[in-house]
This record gives sequence, C-alpha cells and structure tokens, in this order.
Amino acid sequence: MTSHISPAVAAVDWGTSHFRIWLLDAAGAVLAERRSAEGLLSVPPQGFAAILENHLAVLQAPAALPVVICGMAGSRQGWVEAPYASAPVALGEVLAGAVRVASSAREIRIVPGIAQHDPDAPDVMRGEETQLAGIAALASGGHLVCMPGTHSKWVEMRDGAVAGFCTWLTGELYSLLSSQSILRHSVTGAGHVSPDAAPFRQACADALAQGGDIGAQLFRIRAAGLLAGLSAQDSAAMLSGLLIGAEVASATRRFAAADKKPVTLVGSAALSPLYRAALELAGHEVRIADGDAAVRTGLFAAARHLGMIESKATA
Repeated sequence: MTSHISPAVAAVDWGTSHFRIWLLDAAGAVLAERRSAEGLLSVPPQGFAAILENHLAVLQAPAALPVVICGMAGSRQGWVEAPYASAPVALGEVLAGAVRVASSAREIRIVPGIAQHDPDAPDVMRGEETQLAGIAALASGGHLVCMPGTHSKWVEMRDGAVAGFCTWLTGELYSLLSSQSILRHSVTGAGHVSPDAAPFRQACADALAQGGDIGAQLFRIRAAGLLAGLSAQDSAAMLSGLLIGAEVASATRRFAAADKKPVTLVGSAALSPLYRAALELAGHEVRIADGDAAVRTGLFAAARHLGMIESKATA
C-alpha cells in the first residue's frame, strides 16, 4: 500500500473471468488496488479464501479489515451462495441481503444478485445490481440504464428500485459470429471498431430503421467482402453496428423509450463509445457512468448499509 491512511474496507468485484479488489478509506477513496484473471472459472474447489487472502496480503491489508464482494462469488458455483433478491426490488433491500462467509475469521459479506421471476421474461443478474447502487445518485425518479458487455443488461429504475430488466447476448453473439461462423473469414485481422467509422454508423442506422430485424443483413457482410472487396475492418464495424443497433432498437421498444428519455450508460472504455453512438443515433440523450467507478461506489454503499465501515471506524 502506498497510502498512510488506514483502509476502512476491501471492495471486491469477483466476476466469471476477472477479479478486482480495491482498498477504500472511510470516505470511499481508493488507497490501493489489484486485478487478476482469477475469476470464477479459474478458481479451484475451496480456493476462494486463499485467492482473496493472497491479494489482501500483497496489499498489506490489516487482518481484521472487512471485505464486501459482488459478482459470481455469490453464485451457486461460487464461494457462498447469496440467494437472488426478487425484482421488483429496492436497491437498499438487495444490499441488506448480503450473505456472510461464516468460515472466515474476518467479516466478509457477499452481495446477492437479482432475479426476475416473470414466466414470460425470466432473467438474472449478478454484479450489475452493485453498479446500479453505485449510480443511484445520477438520476432520480424513473430512468433507463444500459449496461453493455458480453451479456448486456437493460434496467428500468423507479425511485431507487429495479422495476424490471432484460439481458441481450450482444457481446457473445459478436464473439461467436466473428470467430465461429462464416463471417470469421470477413473480419479476421480487424482491429478496434471506432464509433465514428462510417460502416458502423450506417449499420447502426439500418438496424434501428429495421426495428432490430437484422437476420437478412448479416450475410451481406460476407457477400460484400466477396463481391465488393469490403475490408476486414469495415466488415467488423458493420457487424458491431448491426448487433448494437439491433439491441438498442429492441431494448428501447421493450422499455417503451419511444419518448426518447435519457439513458444512463454504464460500461467500459471500449464499449461505451459504441453504445453512446448507437443511442444518440436513436435520438436519446446519454449519461455516461464509468463501470469501474460504479461498482466501487456500489460496494462502498453496501459496506456502509451493512454497518461494516462504521464498525471498523469505531473499533
């Protein structure tokens, strides 16, 4: 640790493929952090405690420092299952449902995810609920949140509660189509897609105009490469534009966003610009929230809600 200020809590985002830990002071400021690829898929049986304690030791964290965790560590295959809260649900109620890891000498709490039990639209989230808690101050009343990723979440918020949500497999579809379908021959060698690229913007506009119906347009990427010499870079931009445009068209229709109300975008530096471009093409005002900052703020809010920071500060 490089700071002389004592940490109040360790905040951990334990995903499927990643592990991120921050030491936070009593005001929520970052004192130190570590990241690794030790996500759920790479954790050996009974290996969660050892991985966490190793990172805490490297960060020179005090032995009694409490830890709050979100993400897949609370899944059925994780460290300790944190049962889903049921939507619609207030974020405070979700945070209050954090489960304690009884086998640990230090206080460790795992925040539960949220399940939507609607038989016509069953869905689940883990980790995103903590990001939602982290951006709660950005908007009051009702608003729509877009959380792009491998499995993009769209969440309808009402007065601090999750009213409903839905998942789109856009990132996974892009990965599968670009690596395992006929389109792999068209996009091999492509680099990062720019939100300003004309093929991306045109494909987005086409998908939005079609209301998300892009089935017939996907193969045209391959045909254009064969017949018109479309480059791998432009092919990748078209594929990304079609998929993201289709997601935006579908999601805004599902959540009745035809009134063009603002959308809060919580994402990474790589995906946020692409989604922002698509949303603005669809006529939406976009509010940007950094995904890392959101999860840290949400974890800090969870620790305070659970009394973990107060107990540490007064010990």
